This record gives sequence, C-alpha cells and structure tokens, in this order.
Amino acid sequence: MSQFHRWKTGSAALMAMAITTGSIAPMFMFAPASAQVIFNGQRTQTPSGRVSIPAGFTVPMTYDKDKIVVTPDETTRIKLKVARNLVDSSRNVLIPEGSEIEGQLQPVTRNGQKGTYFVAQELILPNGERQSINATSRAITRKEEISKGGRTDKIIQDAAIGAGAASVISLITGDRKIQPLEPILGAGAGAAASVLLRRKKTEVIVIEPQRGDLDLTLRSSLFVPRGYY
Repeated sequence: MSQFHRWKTGSAALMAMAITTGSIAPMFMFAPASAQVIFNGQRTQTPSGRVSIPAGFTVPMTYDKDKIVVTPDETTRIKLKVARNLVDSSRNVLIPEGSEIEGQLQPVTRNGQKGTYFVAQELILPNGERQSINATSRAITRKEEISKGGRTDKIIQDAAIGAGAASVISLITGDRKIQPLEPILGAGAGAAASVLLRRKKTEVIVIEPQRGDLDLTLRSSLFVPRGYY
C-alpha cells in the first residue's frame, strides 16, 4: 500500500507540474489545412494594445502558383500570402488569411549544397497597414536538370519563373516563350547569355509552396493588433 501511495503521490506531482508548465509556456498548434492556426499561450501586450507573437512561431504561407523556379545563384522579389487565419485561444484574429508578405528569394548554402530561401521584409494586412517582419523560410535545395533536348514541361507547368531560371531554360532548350518574374536588363543579360550558350545542361531549384517550402519562422517577436476582427 505504501508503494502504491508513493506512486500516486508522484503521479499527482507530475500532473501538477505539467499543468503549471502549460500555463506559463506558449503552445503552438497547427489545425488541419482547412482550419485556422491557433496561437495559444501567454501574449505580451504592448502599451499600444498590440500582441507580441514570439520568435520561433511558424506562419503557413501560400503562393499563386504551384511552383517557383529559380537558379541557385539568383535573387528575386516575390509576394506571398498567409494561408490561414492566425488566431489566439479566444478566436481573435491576429493575422488574417490572405495578408501579404513581401520579401525575396536569395541564395543560401546548407550542408555544402546550394539552395534558396525566402527572407521576409514586410507584412501587409488587408486594411493596407504595413509593418516590418523578421522571418525566413527553410532552405530549399530540391533541383531539376535542364538540358539541351530535354523536356521542361513538367518543371515549368504552373510555375513562376525567376529571371535567371528563365534565361537558363530559354537559352539551353531554345524555348523562347518562357516568361520570367522580372526581366534581366542591360549588360547582365548579355553576360548571362554568353555563358549559358556554352552550356549543355544546368540545374534549377524548384520550390513548392503547397508542400510548406515557404512557411515562415519568426526570427524575432512580431507585434500585431490585439484582434483584427
């Protein structure tokens, strides 16, 4: 009986510890894709009545195209959208679905592999309010080969294509119908063409937003309105 009593007492203490810990530590939970994202835990309110979402929280993002194709060395500006409402435990909307985040894809090297990642710069709420945001996606190193005579249909289907990748695909495959996100202008375009015309193959990075490639992790606290609606 004494052994059972000690086990019961220990279990009760452990449960009490868990409850206490849960009440002071933020909890982050993702609901199913069709639901909202719940920010559940302590919130620091600033004098202006805003709520601080802490560093480390991940915001799910989406993009208008199924894929984005860039070269490992290019930097290109894009605009993402928040995939689902971010709400607090009382269902107050902190960041509405469809809010935009402007930033750029830029080169990065991870474990010796060249890749790309998204660096967020500005959050744009549906009411037009803008504010700085310090967040990045993970590094994407998934690549596809572009070669003379190779088929690129699968790679570019429903894809937004960076200027560097558009030049690669156009000059190596001869497909002149590739439309880049932004044009390459001036001497840079001529230099790129000169190099690419001597190549028979190269690699591009394929980003798939629907797989979570561009979900953003906050690198510092984000201060947002207490309840958007």
